[in-house]
Amino acid sequence: MKKDKFIVLLALISLAFFYLYKFIPTGTGTAKDRDMVRAAEIMARAIQALPGCVLSKNIVIDPGIDINRTGLIGRDSSPITTSLGHLEAKRTTTNPNFAGLVTLLLKQAGVKRGDAVAVGASSSFPALAIASLCAVAALEAKPVMICSLGASNWGANDPEFTILEMLQCLRERGVLDVRPIALAVGGEIDNGSDMSEEGRTLLTQKIKASGIYFLQEPDLPANVQKRMRLYEESAAPARIKAFINIGGSWANMGTDSSVLELKPGLTERVEIPAPERRGVIHEMTLRKIPVIHLLYVKGLAERYGLPWDPVPLPPPGEGSLFIVSHRPSPISSYAAGAYVLIVMGLLLVFYRPKKSRLPA
Repeated sequence: MKKDKFIVLLALISLAFFYLYKFIPTGTGTAKDRDMVRAAEIMARAIQALPGCVLSKNIVIDPGIDINRTGLIGRDSSPITTSLGHLEAKRTTTNPNFAGLVTLLLKQAGVKRGDAVAVGASSSFPALAIASLCAVAALEAKPVMICSLGASNWGANDPEFTILEMLQCLRERGVLDVRPIALAVGGEIDNGSDMSEEGRTLLTQKIKASGIYFLQEPDLPANVQKRMRLYEESAAPARIKAFINIGGSWANMGTDSSVLELKPGLTERVEIPAPERRGVIHEMTLRKIPVIHLLYVKGLAERYGLPWDPVPLPPPGEGSLFIVSHRPSPISSYAAGAYVLIVMGLLLVFYRPKKSRLPA
């Protein structure tokens, strides 16, 4: 009899808690991460602004190359071209949702409002550089950026529209207000030795005319230490909470072959080589600063579900990348706890063991 009563009461209580969960907001479920969506929207605005700046310099956007007409795809070759590049990879990174991805990675690294984020970018992936700046802006953090101006095929390798001109365009259009704290020629040994003499001269003149600090340390350890000092001084009084590496810069990557094994995204393990082979990535790791490695675009796209070489570009905020799970609200947590306590109480009431009597 007691067992029947217990089952009926348990059924009634379970039904009551079901209706409580069904009709009272509990805070569970999924929604889009607002910061990630905001970053993607900022990058979409950047992509809308850049073509006008390109055309104002009488540069033709080739629809057969820059299929989505973003203004972020350069030329096959130019005097400031440093190495081979992959056109489809460059186009893939123009997806505004890459800014959402970088925002996610920065959050995973622990970056919050007011923190400083160091950005080390070659000009080979200007879209990733802009995506990173959009992500930092969405989080209301402080970007501290060092760029090299040499670029691989299809990167920011048009001498009339380098990453400097891109950033100037975005400042003038009110999209992003960022100026690099230092510039380098880039390429092999950070001095453009793998580009033409014309290209080296052109970039040297451009950097000097900009008034931005000119990095010219040919020795790797000295180059890296100079960059670290510039980052820390420019970030102050904030502390650097993450470092974003974009592309394969000599100074950022170092010269040890182990760096080629780094997986794209937020790095989990960085092998530290001898001091003379270390890049900024290694120095940041030694200082316990999380590193976000934006290279190997195919791996990044596959890992985070972003489309390869999309036409047209996806709308900002589209895709499962932006969906986040919500934690249960206090109401649902308290209800679950109450349910467990009530069931335990009923078990004690209905199944209390009988006291055995000792023989007289």
